[in-house]
Amino acid sequence: MKKILVLCTGNSCRSQMAEGYLRRFAGDKAQIYSAGVEAHGVNPRAIATMAEDDVDISGHTSNNIAEYAGIDFDFVITVCDHAKERCPVFPSHARQFHHNFPDPAKATGTEAEIMQAFRAVRVVIREYCREFVERNLK
Repeated sequence: MKKILVLCTGNSCRSQMAEGYLRRFAGDKAQIYSAGVEAHGVNPRAIATMAEDDVDISGHTSNNIAEYAGIDFDFVITVCDHAKERCPVFPSHARQFHHNFPDPAKATGTEAEIMQAFRAVRVVIREYCREFVERNLK
C-alpha cells in the first residue's frame, strides 16, 4: 500500500481538503496523511465546505511534519509554495509533487464571498486529487 503525505503551511485548509479527497479517490490503495510546516488547527470553513461534497474531515487533526519523520512515504504533495520552499528532505524514495492552490483562508468579504472562495478552491483540489490517483495509483 502506498503512503502519501500532503504538506501545506499550517495544515488547516488546502492539505486537509486534499487529504479528504485523496482518501475518497484512493480507497484502499493508499494511506493518506497531511501535515504542515506549522500546525494551525483545522479550519471550520474547510470542514463545512467539504461536508457540502459529502467528505467528512471533521475528525481530522492538524499535524506538524515532524510527527511523520519516521514514515517512508511514496509520494509527498506540497499544496502551497511556502511549504514547498520549507519542505524537509525526506530520507526516502518519495516522489515529490507540487501544486500551489490559492489559500481560501485569506479570502475577504462577506461570509458568502469567503465561502465561495473555499468552494472554488475545493473544486480545483478535488480535480487535482482525482487525477493524481488516476495517474499514480493504478
